Amino acid sequence: MMPPYAMPASTEPPPEEGFSATAGTPLTEGAEPAGEEAVVDALRSVHDPEIPVNIYDLGLIYEIEPKGRGDWDVVMTLTAPACPVAGELPGQVAEAVAATPGVGMVTVTLTWDPPWTPANMSEIAKVELDMY
Repeated sequence: MMPPYAMPASTEPPPEEGFSATAGTPLTEGAEPAGEEAVVDALRSVHDPEIPVNIYDLGLIYEIEPKGRGDWDVVMTLTAPACPVAGELPGQVAEAVAATPGVGMVTVTLTWDPPWTPANMSEIAKVELDMY
């Protein structure tokens, strides 16, 4: 019997390199676009369901790129391709960033290269997970 907090292993194949999710709507004319700090704050609001640390400090975010007029591209990875939410988390990330005032369209692209390692984690995450 699995402990109540454990998630079952996914039986779905992991999403392929380049899998993407989009969210948001174009900003209205004259709207002030959000800066990178607001996008990072939105990314910090999303947590890996198996690890009690946000995805930004966990080191899952590889790139955050403004595309103009409040639109953003985000490149992310996961701790493992077999992650039970591999097909869902990019959409959750896109939705969280798109909900930020001043953000228009958001595209989140999944990559497996380079693979995630604990070395990607911020000092904050390492402290939260007692990894010193």
